[in-house]
Amino acid sequence: MSRGGEMVYIPDDSDFSSFRDQCESLEGWHCRYNKAGVTVWSQGQEESCTVQKIKTRISCKDVPAETLYDVLHDTRYRKKWDSNMIETYDIGRLTVNADVGYYSWKCPSPLKNRDFVTLRSWLPLGNDYMIINYSVKHPKYPPRKDFVRAVSLQTGYLIKANGDGACILYYLTQVDPRGSLPKWVVNRVSQFVAPKAMKKIYKAGLKYPEWKRRHDPEYKPWVYPEQNTLPSVSLAELSLQHADSLENIDETGLSEEHLSTSDHEA
Repeated sequence: MSRGGEMVYIPDDSDFSSFRDQCESLEGWHCRYNKAGVTVWSQGQEESCTVQKIKTRISCKDVPAETLYDVLHDTRYRKKWDSNMIETYDIGRLTVNADVGYYSWKCPSPLKNRDFVTLRSWLPLGNDYMIINYSVKHPKYPPRKDFVRAVSLQTGYLIKANGDGACILYYLTQVDPRGSLPKWVVNRVSQFVAPKAMKKIYKAGLKYPEWKRRHDPEYKPWVYPEQNTLPSVSLAELSLQHADSLENIDETGLSEEHLSTSDHEA
């Protein structure tokens, strides 16, 4: 999302508009999976390339768009439903609709775990909502020895209201995982990981209203900026995270046979 320059910037209306167009367009996308209300597409790269764009869509009955928007913002609730997450926290706020955060992700064994530092921005547009991010460097959060620092070139969600109390969720991501991954990993993301993740978000949306009633129901700093107590971060403190400056791990020799049994759950 770097507009071809080296400056870190906060996405504007044109960036959100472009993101929405990518989510809704079918041109140039190849369907990789379509079953039980979940569709996965990939775009543009050779199949052997790990830096693929992947887009996923799920129809969520009985979950209003604003509820799913809350689910995706609420880091406390994320610990309840995101079993791949190791740790996540907000680092600081940039504006009323942009912040910097950290996320670490449990990769299926025997792959090494990954982590990200990202600039995230969000925009409610009537009944639709968007959240997008890309990787940045923060001087106080350098790469850690126990993780491979991955790079989000562009990742985000589009939530579209779809009738009364229902919505459609799109998830679009282009991530450099920093590593020469075996081809089966790329295929697994399309066939198993992405659909499973979307179903988890849907189920999390169904359960969120009851959970939120018992956990600070009025606290939603992503909706009410005056509730945000994060320290301020200046854009000048941040720089773009370039993939070529990070460690590159060659995991192409890892076999799918060594995948831990728990990761075979679809």
